[in-house]
Amino acid sequence: MTLQTGKDLIKFVQTIHMKKLLLLLVAVAGLSTLGMSQVKKAVQTVTIKTPTVQCESCKNRIEKYMIRETGVQKVTVDYKRKVTKVTFVTDRTNIENIKTAIANVGYDADDVTANEETYKNLPLCCKKPEDGGGMKE
Repeated sequence: MTLQTGKDLIKFVQTIHMKKLLLLLVAVAGLSTLGMSQVKKAVQTVTIKTPTVQCESCKNRIEKYMIRETGVQKVTVDYKRKVTKVTFVTDRTNIENIKTAIANVGYDADDVTANEETYKNLPLCCKKPEDGGGMKE
């Protein structure tokens, strides 16, 4: 392309700027449409009975393990009430996976029994009173 006059140069520069502006507008429109089409992820909080939780050590063990689980956002263990509250993203995990994860740490979770091998490796204070564990008051 040969530019013969200053007017041709100005017209050429204006055309380039218009194309850039048009491309920018298309990109912004596309991104805003994409943003609107994303559905907000559903978050759920469940309370799970954890009757074999005995002490602060149990609490810390479960919370540290569970927060690394996919979809889990928050974990709070109340060892005095023997419950664990878990907040999670429903399209990333579900309550059954959460119960299984708690059982894999070595603790009963509602109807899911603790993993035997993991339970055996818990410190004595974290074991059930019938197995010689629990906090002495």
